[in-house]
Amino acid sequence: MKCIASLVLLGGVLGAALQPARAEKPPLHLASLEWLPYVGHGLPDGGMSGAVAKSVAARFEYGIKIDFFPWKRAMQVGGSDPDFVGYFPAYHTAERAQQCHFSAPMGTSTIGLATLAEAPLHWRVLDDLAGNKLGVVLGYSNGEAFDQMVKSGKLLVDVSESDTINLKKLLAGRIRAAVIDKAVLRYLLASDATLSRERAKLVFDGQPLAVLTLHVCFQRTPQGLKLKQSYDEALRRTDIGGIENAYLDHLDRTLDAGRR
Repeated sequence: MKCIASLVLLGGVLGAALQPARAEKPPLHLASLEWLPYVGHGLPDGGMSGAVAKSVAARFEYGIKIDFFPWKRAMQVGGSDPDFVGYFPAYHTAERAQQCHFSAPMGTSTIGLATLAEAPLHWRVLDDLAGNKLGVVLGYSNGEAFDQMVKSGKLLVDVSESDTINLKKLLAGRIRAAVIDKAVLRYLLASDATLSRERAKLVFDGQPLAVLTLHVCFQRTPQGLKLKQSYDEALRRTDIGGIENAYLDHLDRTLDAGRR
């Protein structure tokens, strides 16, 4: 009986060994930008939005791989390069919706104006901002109403490659205000040495331009649609706010320790 049991056990082991290995899924290869704290190659998990995407993807057995580019290039590469499945974190716009499969919201972004504390802007509607030179980042959407007024020439903008450049232009008096995300401003004032020294001079205007949802923009292909559907299903089972709060708390502690 012992021999039979041993043969059965050996057969089971050999049978398992001879089974074809389960193919490991390639990671979701996404293009992104340096937009700290949401995304950045030097941050844990590639940033706060990277941590959300990683958690969501793990729920349907995928990993995440993020390559970083200037934003306009990230949209081009993520939107069409076959080595990628999409780009993120993207604001939803009607134009982009024609070019990719948007995931469900994976967070929000509060867009507003950074101004000099000694020279606040007083405005109620976008028309009140006409005549003021406003710093914007190349390729960024700042809400459909704002973007449309820029396209129509009703708002005067000065385009830069990054939020950091815009804030330095603001401090130098070259622009009247910088259009920026509230969390990004908070992060830059805590982490950039030059801006940190000047932080008392900068404020975030109390009236936001827009509160925009963040998404993965999956390529407009059959595979992109399938991944979008799986991603959305996993998103419904993910505590996005919990991940973001834990991430920002950790980041604050790390930055505080670095300043000591």
